[in-house]
Amino acid sequence: MTGAPQVVFVCLGNICRSAMAERVAQSWAARAGVGACFTSAGISGEEQGNPIYSTARALLREKGYRDGGHRAHRITDAELAKADLVICMEEFQRGKLRRSTADEGKLRLLTDFDPDAPSGQSVPDPWGMPMAAFRRTLASIEAAMPEILAEVRELAGKSRD
Repeated sequence: MTGAPQVVFVCLGNICRSAMAERVAQSWAARAGVGACFTSAGISGEEQGNPIYSTARALLREKGYRDGGHRAHRITDAELAKADLVICMEEFQRGKLRRSTADEGKLRLLTDFDPDAPSGQSVPDPWGMPMAAFRRTLASIEAAMPEILAEVRELAGKSRD
């Protein structure tokens, strides 16, 4: 790896969970002084070009996170190859991506970074659900951030070795 670690958050359509995680990670990393490139993508092209889902956008704005400038897209083989860490919201996404990379070790679940989450737990898709579901999603993302940033720091340290 050269330069800042590349981290991609992945969900189904890239309009709720992964887009929220990207914005949260960017904010937390900036506050902590952690250098990394955080992006997001979906495994489906169904939402290609769409902005962050309106309920997710409203919650991000309410909590002080950036909510604009997003266009959903399907993860490419090039993005997957370039990424140092790929954080999926569900085992389903991780399973699909396993078929596209030789480096399975970089494929993780978001909940792998939450010490209070049961092993292998998914982050449920809040799409079409009430705001309370989006709040639960955001809480899951924020609970994982300290360990995600610790992993990114470790990856950054390896790039300097």
